[in-house]
Amino acid sequence: MLTQLDSFDSVVGRSERWLMIALTAALTLILCVQVILRYFFNSPLFWAEEVSVQILIIISFLGASYLIHAGKAVRVDFLLNILPAPAAGVLMRVLDLVGLVVLVLLCYYATEWIQRPEIRGDISPTTGIPRWYNYSVLVFSFYCMAFHQLVKLLVPAKAASPVGLLAGSNNQNSGEAR
Repeated sequence: MLTQLDSFDSVVGRSERWLMIALTAALTLILCVQVILRYFFNSPLFWAEEVSVQILIIISFLGASYLIHAGKAVRVDFLLNILPAPAAGVLMRVLDLVGLVVLVLLCYYATEWIQRPEIRGDISPTTGIPRWYNYSVLVFSFYCMAFHQLVKLLVPAKAASPVGLLAGSNNQNSGEAR
């Protein structure tokens, strides 16, 4: 069961990575076309700036989720570095559990928020698309982050090694070629 969970976590992580790559390419293309149309043909795309901002937000939230999956999220670890390895390991597990609880709460409140009528009825004046579509990326990314954090707690190989933390090399294998 845990190996299947770990495999699914790897699939989700790879999907996030490839989606970020595709969205970065799309963002680059939209902005390049926008510059060419605006400055050379004096005919800008009216929707390019709003769509570009939304794509950048999607990339950012997917990136945060991917960093949790890859074990590379930024953290302050001075306390972990001064504790003995067994104590650092226990503290890491406690911090991972606290992180999971916080992410589950964020999932709950983000889901509640996006279902509010005033949010569901908000329409983008530029594109005419309901804004809750854009906001749903926030909710989706919180669920992905919580899933990655759960796998990190359940699968022992995903947990950070306290010895690696003490040596300053917290490189975890996320099952992907780099």
